[in-house]
This record gives sequence, structure tokens and C-alpha cells, in this order.
Amino acid sequence: MKKSQLAIENFKTLNCAQSVLLSHAEELNIERTTALRMALGFGGGMAMGETCGAVTGAYMVLGLKANFKEKTVPEIKADTKAAVRRFNELFIAKHGSLQCKKLLGVDLSTSEGSAEANAKGLFDSICAPLVASAAEILENEF
Repeated sequence: MKKSQLAIENFKTLNCAQSVLLSHAEELNIERTTALRMALGFGGGMAMGETCGAVTGAYMVLGLKANFKEKTVPEIKADTKAAVRRFNELFIAKHGSLQCKKLLGVDLSTSEGSAEANAKGLFDSICAPLVASAAEILENEF
């Protein structure tokens, strides 16, 4: 199964960051429970409508893919920073923003915003495709 499909399946019961991270957990040798716990606080733009959870989940994957055996810490940091920048460029080119509030058009940090997102079906119509897109970018580009 493609990572994007797996991420969408995950998103049926998990937050956006968990869904993206978990779609790559097996290949990264990360136990399911560990992955779920690591990404737990990143959904909904870190509960503030800030950086999209699908994006922060992707950052976790990029960090976990870093090769600590063959490079120095400064090299790893530089490579990871470049990978995050590249991911950001690709995600922004496709979706216009990294910010949850802008992507959804509502502020999930408020009860009104959450209610509006639920009423309009934004989690299915906007978030699920963002989760799939983040997983797809990781799968195809990194």
C-alpha cells in the first residue's frame, strides 16, 4: 500500500501528524505506540492552528531518516534543514501554506473554529488530502 493511502487510513482514527508519521513508522523501525505518542501533541497545528500537523509529522519522518552513522552532527543538521526546506517548498507549491488556519480557513484553537470545521466536513475534505499529500511528498522525494 502506498504511504499516502496508509496515511489516509490512519487519519480515520488519528490526528494528522500521527497519520503521516505512522505511515512511515515500519520502514523507520519505530514502534507504533512510540510513533503515536511522539506525534500526539502536533495535531490541529499543535492545537493552535499553527503549522499543519501533516507537515510536522513529515518533519518527524525527515528527522528519523537522518543517517547518524556516516555523518557528523553538523552535517546531519544541515542535511535535515535542507530536507525540511525542500519539503516546505513542495507542500507550499501544492497547497499555498504550511499554516493550519490558512489551509482550513478556520481556527481550530477555538471551540467555534473546531465546530465550524466539523460542520463543514473540513477534516475529510481538506485535512485528509493534506495528510495524503505530505506522505506522498515524503515517499516520492525523500
